Amino acid sequence: MIEYALLFAAACYGAALLLDLWRIAVGPDSADRILALDTMVINVIALLVLYGIWRGTAIYFEAAMLVAMVGFVATVAYCRFVLRGDIIE
Repeated sequence: MIEYALLFAAACYGAALLLDLWRIAVGPDSADRILALDTMVINVIALLVLYGIWRGTAIYFEAAMLVAMVGFVATVAYCRFVLRGDIIE
């Protein structure tokens, strides 16, 4: 039963990733693209956690933490670039 729940959740997050890609491609302005990129990172984290549950190993949880940290830094850097025009002063 847990396999079906994991498969359903993975399909939902996969569909959300596709919608994020669509928003990044046709977003009307850069704020929408930044939000879609941040949401994409969250969906990737969820997929890694689901895969870790399915495989029964903790290594994917650590990978999810690394993706979360890189995603946060990327989102902040992209926002700074859009607002100020540079990342490092």
